[in-house]
Amino acid sequence: MTLAAVASPSLKFLEDRWDPSIADKLDEPELLRYRSNLLGSDLRITNFAGGNTSSKIDEIDPLTGQMVKVLWVKGSGGDLGSIKRTGFATLYQEKLLALEHLYRGEATEDSMVEMYAICAFRNNPVAASIDTPLHGFLPFPHVDHLHPDWGIALAASANGKAKMEEFNREFHHKLIWIPWQRPGFELAMMMKRAVAENPDCDGIVLGAHGLFTWGETQRECYVNTLTLIDQLGQFIAKHGQRKGESRFGGNSIKARTNRKELAVEILPFLRGRISAQRRWIASFSDAEDVLQFVNSSHAKDLSFLGTSCPDHFIRTKIRPLFVPWLDGEDVDALKKRIESSLAEYREDYRRYYHEHALPDSPALRDTSPSIVLIPGLGMFSFSKSKTEARIVGEFYTNAIHVMEGASLLGDGEVSGAKASVVPQCGQGMDPTTFKVFTNYVAMPLSEAFRIEYWALEEAKIRRQPAEKELSRSIALVVGGGSGIGREVALLAATRGAHVMIADRDTTAASNVADELTKITSKESVASTAVDIRSRDAIGNALHATISAFGGVDILINTAAMFPSSPDGVITEAQWAMTFDVNVTSNYLLCDEVAKVFAAQGLDSSIVLTSSANAVVPKRGSEAYDVSKAALSHLVRELAVGLAPKVRVNGISPATVVKGSTMFPRDRVRASLTKYGISFEESMSDEELRGLLANFYAKRTLTHTPIDPVDCAEAILFLASPRSRCTTGHLIPVDGGLPEAILR
Repeated sequence: MTLAAVASPSLKFLEDRWDPSIADKLDEPELLRYRSNLLGSDLRITNFAGGNTSSKIDEIDPLTGQMVKVLWVKGSGGDLGSIKRTGFATLYQEKLLALEHLYRGEATEDSMVEMYAICAFRNNPVAASIDTPLHGFLPFPHVDHLHPDWGIALAASANGKAKMEEFNREFHHKLIWIPWQRPGFELAMMMKRAVAENPDCDGIVLGAHGLFTWGETQRECYVNTLTLIDQLGQFIAKHGQRKGESRFGGNSIKARTNRKELAVEILPFLRGRISAQRRWIASFSDAEDVLQFVNSSHAKDLSFLGTSCPDHFIRTKIRPLFVPWLDGEDVDALKKRIESSLAEYREDYRRYYHEHALPDSPALRDTSPSIVLIPGLGMFSFSKSKTEARIVGEFYTNAIHVMEGASLLGDGEVSGAKASVVPQCGQGMDPTTFKVFTNYVAMPLSEAFRIEYWALEEAKIRRQPAEKELSRSIALVVGGGSGIGREVALLAATRGAHVMIADRDTTAASNVADELTKITSKESVASTAVDIRSRDAIGNALHATISAFGGVDILINTAAMFPSSPDGVITEAQWAMTFDVNVTSNYLLCDEVAKVFAAQGLDSSIVLTSSANAVVPKRGSEAYDVSKAALSHLVRELAVGLAPKVRVNGISPATVVKGSTMFPRDRVRASLTKYGISFEESMSDEELRGLLANFYAKRTLTHTPIDPVDCAEAILFLASPRSRCTTGHLIPVDGGLPEAILR
């Protein structure tokens, strides 16, 4: 069958994105990559890093020169939407099939995974996933295993098998049903037998898990998958039309009109409590489908049952934290409910672990939830990065859709054990462990534990890259649009921090944010306007930071002013402005961020920028020098006042000319003239600054011009855990300026 032989399907919800002008130029491995990318480009088809695709491709064996069949299958932890050719594991198909003779039952499941590396073709180092045999033992050239919401809704329905048969009749399919079985070799054997017994089947529904579809060509496989998922959507939508607009028992709580503001208000407190064992980054959603669920009558019961699909709860944990906040209650009441609900959640999670853990199980992980649902507000999701937190939220949104779909397929029962065994219950399993509510079947806790604390999942976690020094931390860099602040932002991002760049010059701040996206992810950096002379403006910058990431861990301020005039005379207004910017504004900034730190209750850090001038008196810079002396003492005062959770330190650089907005061209020219340094008017701003910087360097012990990055290094040392026992201290970054050596 040629690619062109498979016509575009008739779809109601999805779209056929296959482009023959692209596909016709690709070889088989690239077609597999192309097919995978198309499937992963739509979250209705599969979630991020979820599902697997495979192709059995004829290739020349480099050892024998003979043609052999090679299984190309998505590697462990890969994402279909972004996977490249190099992301697929490749195995000798014949060797993989031969492993059946070594299999001794489910007790030997984990040991089989170790054999996949021995089957690798061309010594491919990509780790094969636990789903590899599920693809290898299906007798089809091209296979898709996906977790679409509509498919899981059917797979997680108490009447799922009966509804599958109804679907088959209505849409002329021949799907077969397999009860719940943890992915791996045992499930592969079950699927092999089921297909052999039903040779005309055109897909498999895995109870509580997902779908398998296939085709003779890449194009046919893609079309079959697309068509089946779209038709399942039509099937569930038709059931929904019969039941009317109400979902999840109807609303019991009204959405707060100011929910976004309330979310920002509660986030530092919530993040601090969730981060009691380990720091997390937050994401918030008040999407329509999320609000429909969290505000509903059935939300508490359904959320307590937990998710069904393993792909979901690996990221969201087996269940979210549901905080019962009532209409009319204020934020203080919400905080109390968070405290009590979280304590109960952690106790439940510890009990869940100890009731199911075996002697060789991985150690108990963080007992905090990944998802927090608050009626009236929405959903808060937490993970190690902003991107991961957003994805965790997307996964729970998928779970909401699954619960909705399963409820729509139901026959009117609300809760309780079914009279008959649910079809997800396999041979030898305890039917009472499958809990049902509004036709939705939750994963038994024992099975959830076998997935969450599976040694193979633990190995996948351990294969992840080591976290960086400032990973999970949120840095607000004031003055980050230029000079020292820009270097701080760049260095902080390189070391793993989430960075908010705040500056009066919003264009400069935005430009630096664009720079940072090249060395970190787009979602881990943002920019905002700030005028540190205004509490309101500071509050707005903090609001933007909390909204973006969930809180603040590090405050760094490099913004300052140096008053100047053509005749060298400083007016009273300039004197007052210098103290306003260099002293009072730093106090206002720290005073406002201290409120966020207090709400979080986490170890935090402040680093302010003083100057060598604070201890070196000079003619003509009195306003600047005295203001910096006051700032140096403010560092010490704040260190005392904000202890013990907040460390406050500073740096005292000598003149930093490079990149500084305090050295416009006119000031540099005036200084060069003052010191008798010759220059050409044709020189660029940076060339002129270089002359002045070299002059200043000659006055130091190291004769080295001070670069903004030198200051950034010192700032981030003070901000980082490396200086966890240092507070109330100022580090000189002055090249060794004898006049600034304290006596």
